[in-house]
This record gives sequence, C-alpha cells and structure tokens, in this order.
Amino acid sequence: MRLDKERPSDNIEDRRGRDAGLGFPRRGARRIRIGGQRGGLSIGTIFVLLVVAWAFGINPLDMLDGNIQLPGQQPSEYEQQTSTQSQPGDDEMKDFVARVLGTTERTWERIFADSGQRYVKPRLVLFTGTVDSACGMAQSAMGPFYCPGDSKVYIDLSFYRDLKEKLGAPGDFAQAYVIAHEVGHHVQNLLGIADKVNEARQRLPQAQANALSVKMELQADCYSGVWAKRADESGRILEDGDIAEGLNAASAIGDDRLQRRSQDRVVPESFTHGTSAQRVGWFKRGYAGGDMARCDTFNASQL
Repeated sequence: MRLDKERPSDNIEDRRGRDAGLGFPRRGARRIRIGGQRGGLSIGTIFVLLVVAWAFGINPLDMLDGNIQLPGQQPSEYEQQTSTQSQPGDDEMKDFVARVLGTTERTWERIFADSGQRYVKPRLVLFTGTVDSACGMAQSAMGPFYCPGDSKVYIDLSFYRDLKEKLGAPGDFAQAYVIAHEVGHHVQNLLGIADKVNEARQRLPQAQANALSVKMELQADCYSGVWAKRADESGRILEDGDIAEGLNAASAIGDDRLQRRSQDRVVPESFTHGTSAQRVGWFKRGYAGGDMARCDTFNASQL
C-alpha cells in the first residue's frame, strides 16, 4: 500500500501495556492486587490475602500496599516486551494503523456527504491482552472487534502476527482490510442497521439469529470493498497484489475454514461471519462498484 502521503488519524487511543483491571490481568502478568483505592478490606479479601500469603510464604502485612511480585517468579517474556508503551516496531505499526484509519475517515466522510449525511468518526483502541470496553471485558483471543456502545474499534496488534503466521494471510492490505471491516460495522451503527439487526436477533431462534449475524458481517466486508475502491480513486493507495492480499485474508477468516482448522468439521448453522467464498464475494462486490447500494446483504436472493 502507498500510505506515505496519507494523513494519519488522530483518533487513536493507545492502551497497550496497561492492566485492564477488574480481575482480568494483562496476559502473562504475575502480580496480585489486594484491596482497593478507597481503603478498607472486606472479610472475603482478608481471607484471600491470608491464603495467598500462606501459599507463597509472604508476610500478609507486606501485601497491604497493593501489588506483589510473587517470590521466585521473573517477568514473562511477554511482560518484558510490553513493559514499555512503545517499541520501534510497534510505533511503525501504530503509524500504519493511524494512516489506514485516516483513509477510512476521509472516504466515509465523502460517501456520507454525497447523501446529505454527516459521518461521525470512530476511535480505534490499541491494547494488549485484555481491554475494557462499553461492550464488556474482552481478550485479544477474540480478535479485533467493534463496540457500538462506545463507537470504538479495538485491536491487539498481535492479531496481525496470527493473521500472517497462523492463518496464512500476510501483507499490509490484509491488515488494512481488518480495520476497514470493523469500520464497516461503525457505518452500520451510524445508519441504524446494527440496532435493527440486534433487536431482531433477540426474537429469533439461535440458528436464525446466527444467519442475521452472517448478513451483518458480509455487509461489513462489502463496505470494506467500497472503502478500498473509493480510497484508491482519491489517493491511489493500492499497489499490485494488494487486492489479492485482502481476498486471501477474507478467505482465511471464513467460518468454514476456521471450523475445519479448529474442529475438523463444519457446522453451517453455527456460522456467524459467513464462508470464505461469501466473504470474498461480498468484498469483491463492494470493490467492483464502490457503491454502498450494492451491499444490501439483507435483501439479497443469494449470499
């Protein structure tokens, strides 16, 4: 991708290396937190303190300050890597993410303006391990996600390593596609599509609710194709092979392919994102026309 001339977004919230708290320690963390900021210990907390102290041979009074490094335990490799907020490689990736997000902002602002609407920009949160969102606590194992409750996209950059090494989908456009897909969910939220689908899903049996989720995800794939087409028309950001990278990524995260990988069998009624072929097809559809009107998965005769 050619992003050197693209203005990076300011809507990046960097929470990498922070403890999400609330009982969900950062991955690999070795610390125990006892008590709260306002002082006072409950009977239950005191009991936990005594049990931990007994187990590790610690003086209970030494634990009252709040954080303890357990004896004989060294910081994990992961902790050492994330103990500082910025590593050189991380800074480069943060800049890349900010520039991709910037292209989505300008693209969707133009598209919304064409129909007399105002595009409200989302924020993108970088985190490591676990994160607290308006949609609840989340772990990086869940992958990137969009939370309509706070209009934020969340991503642990380690996902990109997994995308390349575990799922076989390398490349900068593959990474950009992931962001564009989540921003597609933000577009659905702004247009009221997300609310309607979520309300409908609550009234349906699980299999039918899953089918609606598939249509939501495929529409977000289509919107990411629209972004790619329109952003390239205005900024010439694509290079040879970029679209192939995006299609490979879309195929790599199809429900059927992921299920074969994890459980060696496919259960179509449990699909929530669509098959590899469907995800590729709807991205292509959005990219071919660069038109949101082509992304109506809910009234399509065939997905």
